[in-house]
Amino acid sequence: MNMAAVTAIDLTKTYGTGNTRVSALRGVSLAVGTGQFVAIMGPSGSGKSTLLHCLAGLDRPTSGRVRIGNDGLDGLSDGRLTRLRRDAVGFVFQSFNLLPTLSAAENILLPLRLAGRRPDGEWLDRVIDLLGLADRMHHRPNQLSGGQQQRVAVARALITRPSVIFADEPTGNLDSRSGAEVLSLLRASVRELGQTVVMVTHDPRAAGYADRVVFLADGRIVDDATNPTPEGVLERMARLEVQAA
Repeated sequence: MNMAAVTAIDLTKTYGTGNTRVSALRGVSLAVGTGQFVAIMGPSGSGKSTLLHCLAGLDRPTSGRVRIGNDGLDGLSDGRLTRLRRDAVGFVFQSFNLLPTLSAAENILLPLRLAGRRPDGEWLDRVIDLLGLADRMHHRPNQLSGGQQQRVAVARALITRPSVIFADEPTGNLDSRSGAEVLSLLRASVRELGQTVVMVTHDPRAAGYADRVVFLADGRIVDDATNPTPEGVLERMARLEVQAA
């Protein structure tokens, strides 16, 4: 494996106390190599979204350690953690999260504007070209299809050249054709830009775009597959669903 872009060591996450105590993660350790596309899957309640949030610094684990590149997240103040997320992490959400009053170009450049940084024109051109957005840069979100909005969100995630992009069900609000286009673009960002992507999905077809699929159940990693196929992922998920039931 290449140098790890993201590392988790013995993560636990507990919510509540006493009779309401829930263990969402139970000693999860994971390393994601630089330039790797990893999908995280599991039955409902398996802890996959909690794991993504802890890896991305959106939530703090109860115990254990997370590193993004060489930067450890444990012990960081809220301000330093916010800066690390801004500079080293890109996010793609199911609901796009675009600002409706801004154009596509303004939405894409927003992370740089908030950080007080100027865009790298060459990098911006590469991202826009890769995502096929050149003729949509002056459109506002309500003038774009769902697939186009998600492409803008992917461009926004890429614009800071982050160490890793975290995608939480990025095709959940898209039809199958638009979803396939977005997944192909995430795949292309890994292949052509050297990006690292960690994606939570429930869709075996989406997982088929990844280099590796990590399967969770009851807050633990229970399987790990490389070069996945949708059929193989579906078979594994079916077994996990039966066991969970």
